[in-house]
Amino acid sequence: MLSGRARAQAKSGDGPVHGARIYKLAKDSAVKARTQAINQLKAVLVIADLALRERLSSLGNAELFPTCATLSPPDGGREEDAVAEATHMTLRMLAERIEQLTGQVNELNQRLTRLLERHAPQLLVPVGIGPDSAVTLLITMGDNPDRPNSEASLAALCGVSPIEYSSGPRSTRRLDYGGDCEANAVLHRIVFTRLRHDPRTQAYSERRTEEGKTRRENIRCLKRYAAREVFNLVRSVSRAPGQRVRSPR
Repeated sequence: MLSGRARAQAKSGDGPVHGARIYKLAKDSAVKARTQAINQLKAVLVIADLALRERLSSLGNAELFPTCATLSPPDGGREEDAVAEATHMTLRMLAERIEQLTGQVNELNQRLTRLLERHAPQLLVPVGIGPDSAVTLLITMGDNPDRPNSEASLAALCGVSPIEYSSGPRSTRRLDYGGDCEANAVLHRIVFTRLRHDPRTQAYSERRTEEGKTRRENIRCLKRYAAREVFNLVRSVSRAPGQRVRSPR
């Protein structure tokens, strides 16, 4: 890059995809903090007094957190009451934090979904691609979807391009272990969702298995197909050549 010989095109940071990247950053942080708070709350319950533990042990998360948010410390000045007061207060504060973070996650999910519906609704049509997956793949491509100049380029960027793995008479390929790990994980989830719910994907997997392909090889082919599908969906609505592409509209 410093010598001026690099031909790769950088992501532009002035469009809706960059806004989605910022929303996703906030959402990932809130999800991580909420998970940590839930783990801490349940750790406190393990060491709580027997009466409180029995009272809350049968509740699911949907009932546990609101119940803990309404706990009040017991009255009294005994030493035992000081421990109970600390337990009740900690559970209440953690539950309130969980509810606050859940509200933030829900709001960010709504904003990301609206952004997708405005700028890339075509990504929500295929089976297995939800708002989270679509946002991650858009972020990988950037506001300028012409940055990957071919579907093979996007596959390499997502770490799903095939690499020769042959030895002697055995001819096979494996996936590239490089690329964007988050995009690779998204394609992995898409494939497994389709293997559970999409008849076409199930029929394809069964046919390739009958041909002698292993399950890993089937997944490799399906991930490569998913990358090709995403590339065609985004590039098919990009602007005409010669114009600056600000968003995949």
